[in-house]
Amino acid sequence: MKSEQVIQRLSTTPEASIECLQEHRYWLQCERAYTYQPIYRIDGRLMAVEILTVVTHPSNPGQRIAPDRYFAEVSVRQRLDVLEEQLKMLSTYAAFFRQHDILASVNVDGPTLLALRQNPSLLDLVASLPWMRFELVEHVRLPQDSSFATMCEFGPLWLDDFGTGMANFSALSEVQYDYIKVARDLFIMLRQTSEGRNLFTLLLQLMNRYCKGVIVEGVETLEEWRDVQQSPAAAAQGYFLSRPVPMETLESVIITL
Repeated sequence: MKSEQVIQRLSTTPEASIECLQEHRYWLQCERAYTYQPIYRIDGRLMAVEILTVVTHPSNPGQRIAPDRYFAEVSVRQRLDVLEEQLKMLSTYAAFFRQHDILASVNVDGPTLLALRQNPSLLDLVASLPWMRFELVEHVRLPQDSSFATMCEFGPLWLDDFGTGMANFSALSEVQYDYIKVARDLFIMLRQTSEGRNLFTLLLQLMNRYCKGVIVEGVETLEEWRDVQQSPAAAAQGYFLSRPVPMETLESVIITL
């Protein structure tokens, strides 16, 4: 639960205050582990790995909590702590990423990315990982006194889930993203008809004008993988290529399919 919500509920009845504190404590007690999912170029070469967060609670360690729910309930300060945890973990694999010329994408939301600008030590850590990319889980609407130049301190940015929410063409005119990931829902919807498949090709051709390349998410079958390979996409990610696996296995990842 976010801090402003906690304050609001603490100002109500004693029973509500106790319930609020218990809920707040619950989220603080959650434990995190990390997995990764490979992203492969259409020629089968490994391009990057996306770092994924596994969230559980000690009261039921076998039950996973949706990361989106977890990050929605904790404060920006706590999200920065998680980000620092992820980056420090990635730094232990620096030699591997350099050796194989592989990128690592780390999910971050807009408020956390903007708060990062006020954390010099964390910015120094970001600067020490030139092969790391922030993958925005939502498009960042910049404050009026900001510009794209102020975002460059984070390095090249990726946009996640194009075709959902704020991740649409209006976003592409505001921030120049390095790579853009197309949401599975949009990919599946368009490939259902011949007209949709033609539109998918045209869509990717247009998106390529705004970025270095397009990554298609959620590829789950050989047929879908073949469709991506025959499209203007640069790469793909999904269960057909690899399910998420523990970070400890990173050095044994398949480099070429």
